[in-house]
Amino acid sequence: MALMRVDFYSEVLALSTSMTVILPQRTSSQIGMAGGTTGGDPPVLYLLHGLTDDDTIWVRRTSVERYVAPLGLAVVMPQVGRSFYADEAHGNRYWTFLSEELPELCRSFFRISDRREDTFVAGLSMGGYGAVKWALRQPGRFAAAASLSGALDITHRLEHPTDPLDEAVRRTVFGERPVAGTDEDTLALLDRVSGGPADRPALYVACGTEDFLYEDNVRFVAAARERGVPLTVDFSPGDHDWAYWDAKIADVLAWLPLPRATTDPAPPGPA
Repeated sequence: MALMRVDFYSEVLALSTSMTVILPQRTSSQIGMAGGTTGGDPPVLYLLHGLTDDDTIWVRRTSVERYVAPLGLAVVMPQVGRSFYADEAHGNRYWTFLSEELPELCRSFFRISDRREDTFVAGLSMGGYGAVKWALRQPGRFAAAASLSGALDITHRLEHPTDPLDEAVRRTVFGERPVAGTDEDTLALLDRVSGGPADRPALYVACGTEDFLYEDNVRFVAAARERGVPLTVDFSPGDHDWAYWDAKIADVLAWLPLPRATTDPAPPGPA
């Protein structure tokens, strides 16, 4: 694997920002780990961070680099602050950055696939919300999307704040704009997803039963089932912490419909 921190300029944000990226590498002599490739441009997972973290957090708190090594999967982890992956009312255009500029920049920087069947998104907490929102708003981009402990009923959370942080997010990100029924409301977005598996991404929702966001996830799952939107659900013991997310991101990677990777020794180069 190749692990890199990429510092770059965003025209949409009008500032310098960063992303952490894992790129696949075919290896056979590295002790304790073999790296795989799929042949051709590798599939890509956009992996989103939570409210209090940044683009480095997944590789600092989990073994995601080791988990993806044999899969031939590229992983892109962008930096979006506390934006809830939205164009903020009093801030910056992070939704536009994420959904329009970032994929184009990644394909210009790296050799990664742009095919829908090779493109996935996942995240935790705020990032779980961002992953589901992105997949439901742009279903033609993704084959699958996964939320771990996601804030999946954002309307309920904003209408029933439990701490000052909720109110601060509401003021900065959403301002006085309505959220219910809009493209920021993941439950409302379920009403706009139509067609069969070929037209909508597969969805995976996991949340620990001791998590403070558990009821948000229960409401989202119930709404999806009421609308006939199929999804894989994992409600099992766990809290809002990295022990849970480290285990569950491995489950997500096993669930993704990835092409088979090759971990056999790479052919020697020219003499």
